[in-house]
Amino acid sequence: MSVTQLDSKTALIIIDLQKIVASIPTVHPITNVVESASRLAANFRQHGLPVVLVNVIGMSPGRTERNQAGGGLPPDWAELLPELDRQPQDHLVSKSTWGAFTGTDLEAYLKANGVTQVVVCGVATSLGVESTARQAHELGFNITLAVDATTDVSAEAHANSLERIFPQLGETGTSKEINNYLSTRSF
Repeated sequence: MSVTQLDSKTALIIIDLQKIVASIPTVHPITNVVESASRLAANFRQHGLPVVLVNVIGMSPGRTERNQAGGGLPPDWAELLPELDRQPQDHLVSKSTWGAFTGTDLEAYLKANGVTQVVVCGVATSLGVESTARQAHELGFNITLAVDATTDVSAEAHANSLERIFPQLGETGTSKEINNYLSTRSF
């Protein structure tokens, strides 16, 4: 785990830190994940780098062996957590799949802004975060994953992503490492 480089046009992508997700029991306290992600967002904004806030608003079609969330959701379930301090310049991506690129304008937004690298964090490590990182990798972006700003509902799935998948997709590091790197560079 180490962050060796951030491109001059790096964007932060925060996955699914929204009201319904914050109510689900996770391996690591969601408050710690949200705090780490929020500090990253504030630092990216301070350096004039893009911040992408992603929320899930639906489910992919198709059958699965697990029950999918459905009726009975509170009306504000897809709202982003206020701790993220959404700013007018932040880009919102609302998705209906695990990954943030499928069926959204995320790729076009990043390319229009000259982004060559993404830092990805959020919930769940093995679903939305990993899927988005895989898609970014396939699209040719450099990737850094903020490991302390991610969590999952399963310790095994979280560990699998961190130990086996993420090192093949990019670099991993803590939000503190990423923030320290940003503070020592001019962007």
